[in-house]
This record gives sequence, structure tokens and C-alpha cells, in this order.
Amino acid sequence: MSLPEAVTLVEVGPRDGLQGQPVTLSVEDRVALITMLAKAGLSRIEAGSFVSPTRIPPMRDSGKVLSGLKESSARYCVLTPNMRGLNDALAAGAQEVAVFTGVSETFVQKNIHCSIAESMARFQPVVEAAKDAGVLVRGYLSCTMGCPYEGETDLNAVAHIARDLYQMGCYEISMGDTIGVGNPVRVQKMIELAGRDIPVPALAVHFHDTYGQAIANIYAAMESGISVIDTAVAGLGGCPYAKGASGNVATEDVLFMLNGMGIHTGVDMDALLQVNQQVCSKLGCSNYSRTAQALLSKK
Repeated sequence: MSLPEAVTLVEVGPRDGLQGQPVTLSVEDRVALITMLAKAGLSRIEAGSFVSPTRIPPMRDSGKVLSGLKESSARYCVLTPNMRGLNDALAAGAQEVAVFTGVSETFVQKNIHCSIAESMARFQPVVEAAKDAGVLVRGYLSCTMGCPYEGETDLNAVAHIARDLYQMGCYEISMGDTIGVGNPVRVQKMIELAGRDIPVPALAVHFHDTYGQAIANIYAAMESGISVIDTAVAGLGGCPYAKGASGNVATEDVLFMLNGMGIHTGVDMDALLQVNQQVCSKLGCSNYSRTAQALLSKK
């Protein structure tokens, strides 16, 4: 199969990357981080999450972050799990919102305290209201490859729930390997099954690199027609409800691979490395990108 000529990297660091960090960045620091990512050429960026600040303290004041961002060519997305979150996001000027569920009943119960069916029912009015407001809605689907509580995931169930999210009105479905247990064969089978009811251009992938398989899985996904890939600067992230799950695949690592293959992204590596150094310094955390480690060691 042929590879795409261009790929869109969806930068999830400012939301998925920060939400599990022990350090909570200020509104000013988060605005600066997102602004730097946009200037580096990332055209789609997760800017925050309108969830309870007592449950996810690093996402506190996401409305102020969103309001503090100046107009740019980048499009900013925020998570809105319910109508209150959506209304707050719209008031802050959201351009795109996202809803999220999973394939595993146990994971969804621990994450958002309801069943999969209940989560879908909860999202329906959110999606409808967002679309009425002229705002795009993205759908996130967790545990597509495996669950920390239930083990290997049924790929037919992945395709079924992805279809329901698409038919509900989500313009794009990001399929996440939350605990990083996927492999290229299962990734391609998942895309094949989901692609029977959803146009492949409406599918994206979101892989964690727990077992070092994310790059291989991304390549397999691109062979299957995927051209939208979620990544996080410095490999930040992880899941508070999936013990042992390491961070998202690093934006720098994916960019290095795509640059080497001549696939266009519009992202500048040198500018991205500056963001890497800035955010790791602010968080006092390790740099999990092997590409960034190698390139920065030469400077």
C-alpha cells in the first residue's frame, strides 16, 4: 500500500501530556507552550479540558487558556465531557471540542463513571449543541488495542463504537492504544474493520509508546491510509486510569520518521526542539523523545 504524501500531526501535549503531571503549569505557561507549538508549525493542538479541576488539577482554568490564545493558523481543540463543559468551552471561544469513551466497560467506568452506552447517551446532546454552534466535534476512543483491566480488545467492538461516534456527528474518530500493547497486524485489522463504515480519512490514531511499538504501529496505520496522527511533545502523557501506561508517542520521534520519508507535515524540527526544552524545564521532567535527546546532544 502507498503512504500518504502529507500527514497532519495533532499535538496533544498541552492536554493529554499535561493532565497527569504532578506539576500544574500556570495559565501563562500553558498559553506560551501552545503558542510555541503553533509557531513551530503544528496546525492542530489540544489546548485543554473542561473537566472537574478537583479530578484533573493540571487542566484547571482551561477557559482562561483558550481565551488567552491569540488568533493563528492553528486550530485548538478542548475536551468537553458534558453540557456544562461544552457551554464553558463555547464561552471561551472554542473552535473544536472532543468527546471521549472507550471500548472497555471497566475502563470507562473508572474513567468517567458510567457505562459505554451511558457515555454515548451523554454525548449526544453535547455533539448536537456543538454542531448547532458551528463547532467541530472530535471523538476519542480509548483502549482500542487492549485494556489494563479486561485484556485484549475485540476489534469488532472497536469498529462498532467508532461507527456510532461517527454517525452521532463526530467528524473524526481518534482511535487510541491507551496502554501501548498494539502491534502492526492488529492496527491494520482495526483500520480495515472501522473503514467498512467510516471513511478512512475520518480516522486518526493515538498511540502510547509503553512497549516501544508506537512508531511501528503508526507506519502500519499510514500503510492503511491514515494521515492524521496524535503526538505529544517530549513524549509527555500517560493515563491515570491505566497503571504502567507510559506517555504518548513523541512528536519529535514521529516527525523525524516522516521527514526521513519525505512526508510533509509543515512542522519545523528546530522550533519543536525549543518547545521540548522549555516544557521539560517548566515541568522538571525527563525528555522522553529519543530523537530530541539525540539532536539536542549535538547542539
